Amino acid sequence: MPDVRLASPQGKWILLTTVLGSSMAMLDSTVVNVALPSIGRDLDASLAALQWTVNAYMVTLAGLILLGGSLGDRYGRRKVFVVGVVWFAAASLLCGFAPSPVVLIAARALQGVGGALLTPGSLALIQASFHPDDRSRAVGVWSGFGGIGAAIGPFLGGWLVTGPGWRWVFLLNVPLALLCVPVALRHVPESSDEKAHGRFDVLGAVLGALALALLTYALIEARGGSVAVPVTAVLGVVAAVAFVHVERHRAEPMLPPGIFASRQFTAVNLVTLCVYAAFGGFFFLTALQLQVVAGYSPLAAGTALLPTTVLMLLFSSRSGALADRTGPRLPLTVGPLLCAVAMLLMLRVGEGADYLTDVLPAVLVMGAGMVTLVAPLTATVLASVDTSRAGLASGINNAAARAAGLLAVAALPLLAGMGPEAYRSAPAFDAAFDRAMPICSAVLVAGAALAFALVRRPAPGCRRPECRTHGNVTAPPLEGERPPG
Repeated sequence: MPDVRLASPQGKWILLTTVLGSSMAMLDSTVVNVALPSIGRDLDASLAALQWTVNAYMVTLAGLILLGGSLGDRYGRRKVFVVGVVWFAAASLLCGFAPSPVVLIAARALQGVGGALLTPGSLALIQASFHPDDRSRAVGVWSGFGGIGAAIGPFLGGWLVTGPGWRWVFLLNVPLALLCVPVALRHVPESSDEKAHGRFDVLGAVLGALALALLTYALIEARGGSVAVPVTAVLGVVAAVAFVHVERHRAEPMLPPGIFASRQFTAVNLVTLCVYAAFGGFFFLTALQLQVVAGYSPLAAGTALLPTTVLMLLFSSRSGALADRTGPRLPLTVGPLLCAVAMLLMLRVGEGADYLTDVLPAVLVMGAGMVTLVAPLTATVLASVDTSRAGLASGINNAAARAAGLLAVAALPLLAGMGPEAYRSAPAFDAAFDRAMPICSAVLVAGAALAFALVRRPAPGCRRPECRTHGNVTAPPLEGERPPG
């Protein structure tokens, strides 16, 4: 039974290690959007290259995150976590010195692999190391510091881009890794799951990531009209069908199809796909809109969205408690509708937009909507399956959110009619942005309708989330398996 106490020196070192590791991935998922205009100018990149800068990371992270957790359970959580941190830092170094968009995109894909190893591992280390009496508090501290990292990410990214340059957005991960790895090796106990056995579903993970990559390519490159686009789209669908086939016939699949026998679990994942597709498109385009059209500096653009994360940090735990009393149907309906209103309010943000009157109202409504829906979303996911599968259910939901976001970043510029050089022209980008926000709003309304029609109050006595404080805007918080004891 794990016996490390939270107040002990070792307990504090474990928390420091896991916070540093998860913060690397958290920061990268929030700061890169702010750096995109500067990356585009410096590397002479097209809009498609900027989309890939975001999506190459998300493709490998979403496709491999479930496999990453399984590797830690089998071969040692500390070992896989450390490998993930070193891998992530090495890929970040390559990003920081990338001489061209192609190299940057390839390095971002490698970053996603590292993120898939360290992201589930940071939570698993806490749950496997701390005494049962301290475990929930340790997870709460970890998730709270992770939320703070998410809050300062856009601000830090804007400051780095404005000051030493966009390359430091990636190079910052290297000193964090140099601090994290020795502490992990010295102070974090190794652990694994003795029940973990059988073959890894590597084929399923590869097919899932391949399907996402091919479909993303088809969506991003569709504007060019190349013959490769329909071919790639067909291959992406084939890979997706093959993924489903493999998962249905594997003895131990990465994504067991049987888990979707729960109608509640299926329903809440459909809601997740809608809301995080809208969020992915919103945060990608808004970071560009504020700089390209409104004329904000990278620092001002990064700071502009800070209230959303602050509201989540302050009120997410209260929102979860309220949803426990009212049931998830109401917050999962109202939350997306509030976010839909926020995206329509963003239509006020144009050339010379004033922050207090044009940007802040939309950001505050967006934050209120995310506060309302994210905690109940996670709680409903956990409550919709057997307690023994709660960690798997959370991982699937997290991967679904990331996949939805990356497909939205690929598809939304196409649907909004953005040309390959749109971000270089304020009028062209502004017009496309005004077409994109109603699309995001409509997707959120669809998510609210699904929640109202399909989500029901869970049975009493189901598992509740341990991560009650969070501020990540790119995916719902992960929940791991709880060790016995």
